[in-house]
Amino acid sequence: MSITAKTVAELSQGLADKQFSSREITEAYLQRIKEIDPIIKAYITVSEEGAIKAAAESDERRRSGQIRSKLDGIPMALKDNFCTEGVLTTCASRMLYNFVPPYSASCWTKLAEAGAILLAKANMDEFAMGYSTETSAYGLTRNPFDIERVPGGSSGGAAAAVAADLAAFALGTDTGGGIRQPAHFCGVVGIKPTYGRVSRFGIVPVASSMDQAGVLAKCVSDAALALEGISGPDARDANLAPLKTGAYHVACDKSVQGLKVGLPREFLNYSLEPQTIKNIERAAGILRKAGALVEEVSLPHTKYTLSAYYVLSSAEASSNLARYDGVNFGLRVEKENVYDMIAATRTAGFGEEAKIRILLGTYATSVGQIEAFYNRALRVRTLVKRDYDTTFAAGYDCLLAPVTAGAAFKLGEYLDDPMAMYLTDICTAPVNLAGLPAMTLPFALRDGLPMGLQLIGRPFGEETLFTVARALEQPRFIPSDIPEQARRKGVAYHD
Repeated sequence: MSITAKTVAELSQGLADKQFSSREITEAYLQRIKEIDPIIKAYITVSEEGAIKAAAESDERRRSGQIRSKLDGIPMALKDNFCTEGVLTTCASRMLYNFVPPYSASCWTKLAEAGAILLAKANMDEFAMGYSTETSAYGLTRNPFDIERVPGGSSGGAAAAVAADLAAFALGTDTGGGIRQPAHFCGVVGIKPTYGRVSRFGIVPVASSMDQAGVLAKCVSDAALALEGISGPDARDANLAPLKTGAYHVACDKSVQGLKVGLPREFLNYSLEPQTIKNIERAAGILRKAGALVEEVSLPHTKYTLSAYYVLSSAEASSNLARYDGVNFGLRVEKENVYDMIAATRTAGFGEEAKIRILLGTYATSVGQIEAFYNRALRVRTLVKRDYDTTFAAGYDCLLAPVTAGAAFKLGEYLDDPMAMYLTDICTAPVNLAGLPAMTLPFALRDGLPMGLQLIGRPFGEETLFTVARALEQPRFIPSDIPEQARRKGVAYHD
């Protein structure tokens, strides 16, 4: 097995056993990035010099017996909406083409203090608004399992990087499914923790009441280690819950015996592929055999979720994106007066999807429409959350649900059909409205394409999700040779 194919646990053990150094691991990843990323295009910025320097420092700590954590010396990636001091942070937008933050996101600060190594900043949908990583100003990202298909979005670059062994793990963000859907499409584990579990400080906001940082990893135990690394107190995020970090890696080894798992009827009534239904049924059978009780439940307001989600997320995006005006940072299109400058800057800086969300959100919060749209959507959000509260109050420990209707769709397939694109969030957006934790794990292959399961937990019930996920975990799915795919399919790239 190549170094880059190893899990975080295997790399950590190999470092402890002196099988290789952190510098050797890092250089192996950097070499693979040079070979593979011209095809996949998972990254916007590669921090080669910084990564090698950090790896050398980790090796020195190890020689002196000052190892900081199991993540010390492990190379990883960040979605490009995490601020990184001294490293370009673009949000995949022309608007921030030259933005180098003077500070770092708390998530990255915690990982850096634990000794993790930043390899690169991952491609994404512009300002995390999209479902396929096709709206990036820096070009689309390809799915490692089929380079003619999307990796999902908005954390598509991060998911593709982990799947293609371009990073040991990655951090992404999830506003309506932005971690879970690409994890499903790319055959990796993705967890969105409870809103308030992980600090959002230094993450460029889109929909502030729903945005949440999370992890994409090669296996369940790796996701547990990484989530432990980014959880914990941070006085700079007022919405952070004052709770201790869970022992997620310990939860991976617990039994599901006696757990009560719900199957949301409304999710199963969507137009799901036959394979998706079979996956849910097989997973339910595995859990029953392991001693869990699995039965159907109802979340009656689910059918209203998507409408409410797009009104609320667009309203918040409209507000958050108002700061990009060419005055303080980022793109500026010079004009004779400030009003023309702002208009020209926003016209040139934002892509089509961002403009759609801004216009929708501005309209929904305008004086004449706020009651009909924004306030009504808030009331729907309350009803959706009550459905989950009622279900968990009835004793259910977690819910088992699909992630999307099927496997990854082809590049460009939905670009002219925005409604079909928006519907990819139909099974993931309710979790963000309710602020709950949820995890996607790979479970099956359909025609060579990964398909996953979604587990939804109680508020701050991440440990249960890791327990159930480990019980359902399958051997890792490996993409076929990526350069060979490119040659066979005629995809141009530079060797």
